Amino acid sequence: MSKDKYFSHEKLKSLVQSIFTNIGLNQKDANVIADHLVLASLRGVDSHGLSRVPIYVKRIKEGLVDIHGQVKITHETPSSTLIDGDNLPGILVAQTAIELAVKKAKTSGIAMIGTKNSNHCGMLGAYALYAVKHNMIAFLTSNASPSMAPWGGMGKFFGTNPFCYGVPAGQEQDIILDMATSVVAKGKIRLAEKKQVQIPEDWAITKDGKRTTDPTEALDGLVLPMAGPKGYGLVLLNDILSGVFTGANYGPYISSMFEQKIQGVGHFFVVMRPDLFQTLDTFKDKIDRYITEIRRVRRMEGIDRIYLPGEIERDIEEKRRIEGIPLTASLLDELNKISSELNIHAI
Repeated sequence: MSKDKYFSHEKLKSLVQSIFTNIGLNQKDANVIADHLVLASLRGVDSHGLSRVPIYVKRIKEGLVDIHGQVKITHETPSSTLIDGDNLPGILVAQTAIELAVKKAKTSGIAMIGTKNSNHCGMLGAYALYAVKHNMIAFLTSNASPSMAPWGGMGKFFGTNPFCYGVPAGQEQDIILDMATSVVAKGKIRLAEKKQVQIPEDWAITKDGKRTTDPTEALDGLVLPMAGPKGYGLVLLNDILSGVFTGANYGPYISSMFEQKIQGVGHFFVVMRPDLFQTLDTFKDKIDRYITEIRRVRRMEGIDRIYLPGEIERDIEEKRRIEGIPLTASLLDELNKISSELNIHAI
């Protein structure tokens, strides 16, 4: 097995910016996408980071994603907005949504933004990070192409429909939870397939309903919901909020990024001011104390540290900003092939 190679985040950001400008995006939009994908890889969310460049480029080149579309507001109240993403890259649609949500929440106290006609929007945690940077609490959902059955079923209906939240702290680090509602994000299974490594047997089942450690069999089969029927309930809610509620596609009507079809993904973002019931400083002080008290809980044998959501990713980010971002041999080959086709200097 080939060893990963490490590259600085600055070098990779420059490469990704060049790739997207060379396939037709304007500089601003290319920068937004490059910033997002590099951040995901910096934080160790490799399944939603630079590994997505090849499929994003492919779909844009094939006209399945419209880089010349325009985000449209189709319905608005003082505390809510429905956005039509016009089949733009999902990262651009979702970034527009979170920026609008923060802006509206500053005035109204709480804001709900629904989006439809979007695409895969990368790492939800990036939008939560934006919200907490602006002293907002955020709750975010998105839906995805079907890869999971209803609890007890054998047919694909739901995506791995992620949800995410962000809570700003004071002196402590902000709390960021970003997770699929399946045992694992499907992108991590796809990444395992690229790396040619096995997966844990509790991640997925084959199309015949048998547990498997083969990522290819898993991709052809079904991923499993987290926490069994409880996870299924969360999957369902995320799909209702992101799809049914917003007027986007839902369940089996969302196409995979790897199909020759438009996706029609939906996102649902709720952002609120922490000072709705007390001052911002009081809230942040309490969150800091809350975090400290959690860390002081007596630990189980063999556990050196109790983590808050987002701390592991933050530690990885700090390390990778110094040591570089690892790229698998297959991903490096893909990026260099794209660069060659676009007459960009390879890395």
